[in-house]
Amino acid sequence: MRNTALPILTVVSLAAALAAPASHAEFATSAEETQPLPAGVAAPSFTARNADGSDFIFDPKSLERPAMLIFYRGGWCPYCNRHLAELRHVVPELEQRGMDVYFLSADSPANLASALHGDAEGLDYTLLSDARMGAALAFGLAFRVSEDYYQQAKEYGLDLEEASGETHHALPVPAVYMIDAAGMIRFAHSEPDYTQRLGNDELRAAVDGVLEGGSGAGDA
Repeated sequence: MRNTALPILTVVSLAAALAAPASHAEFATSAEETQPLPAGVAAPSFTARNADGSDFIFDPKSLERPAMLIFYRGGWCPYCNRHLAELRHVVPELEQRGMDVYFLSADSPANLASALHGDAEGLDYTLLSDARMGAALAFGLAFRVSEDYYQQAKEYGLDLEEASGETHHALPVPAVYMIDAAGMIRFAHSEPDYTQRLGNDELRAAVDGVLEGGSGAGDA
């Protein structure tokens, strides 16, 4: 008797694969090759870590208030530090208006505080470690730096493995996501050029759209 189990299994597996949603479980090969999630889709859940190493679980189905996620590279990045310092003028305002703001970086929990130095020192921000890149992968922002970049950074005193505590040599594309209380992404902005960041007025305008029930579209 002819065995048809394997062909049937193959067809079923193929059909399941075609029906499955696109996966962001792989690191992109460059910042330009990332595929960030757009506005208008459900936000993914993820687990990051607090500065004390404890788990921080983000569950978009259980939000009490809209949330803003700000992805940055790390406390070693001068552009990130400058941006965090500029946000001191808008983050308290946004939180008072009813939006929770979370900052996620590739730094290890122990290195999170390094983002709060210089102009950013003393800021009362919720900093989260995404060193394992779970959030960045879920949002399609994670990419692996080239070996040349990694070695060159080491020559300038930056060891990405030491900063993250991981060996993946990966970073997130800087991005801002706004998620409503129903767990839907209402605003998405990402920029492969890490020297470019959203200004405070742009953030205020996006928040207006989200809190007032608009799409806040974004340009991811």
